[in-house]
Amino acid sequence: MNHRTTRRRLLTGCAIALAAGLALTGCNDDKNDKGAKAAKGDKSSEASAGAAAKPELKVSGAYVPVPAMDDMAGGFFTLTNEGAADKLVSASSPLAGSVTLHATKGGTMKEQKSFAVPANGELVFARGGNHIMLEQLKHKPKQGDKVKVTFRFEKSDPITVEMPVKAATYNPKADSGKKTHSGDPKKHSEHDQHAPADGHKTDGSKADGSKTDGSNAEQHASHSSHASHSSH
Repeated sequence: MNHRTTRRRLLTGCAIALAAGLALTGCNDDKNDKGAKAAKGDKSSEASAGAAAKPELKVSGAYVPVPAMDDMAGGFFTLTNEGAADKLVSASSPLAGSVTLHATKGGTMKEQKSFAVPANGELVFARGGNHIMLEQLKHKPKQGDKVKVTFRFEKSDPITVEMPVKAATYNPKADSGKKTHSGDPKKHSEHDQHAPADGHKTDGSKADGSKTDGSNAEQHASHSSHASHSSH
């Protein structure tokens, strides 16, 4: 009788232990599943964050003023970024032997190795400030031509644009500030015959009879003073 009782107790104990083991295994499996899902979720979040942190660059307003010199020209543009920060590290053009990056500070032009592109901001290359120099030109571009330039960045893929060649005195800010007229064409004709407020006649001469040839502006547009760069 005691033997049977002992055997029954042993079988009962084994059954309880087996059930407990199965329960623990089930708990471990649940934990493993939850851990795998959490890890997968973390990776998805990291991937989403990485995608959101990528720079989104666009070049606009690019142009090259007609150069006064045969072997070099300047270039201007605006780089807009709607993503994470990046860096402009170089530029090249099939028209030029080399393309260099420059900044103007305190009236002095200096070559730069790179330019920081701010997150959700702009990097502006404009007259009197940042600019690119196309040097060792294979031929002198004329107004109406297009100059292909490729910009390279630290993170983003290269961007290639065709920069139109504008008049030597072209300035997008000045042109955008001009007012447009409407109304009687006759009045427009009369208005066009008036001398501008600065005392210059419409033929480019001053009211006192002296003429201006615009050579200073042209030289500025082409950066003929490039030899004064502190990097050379």
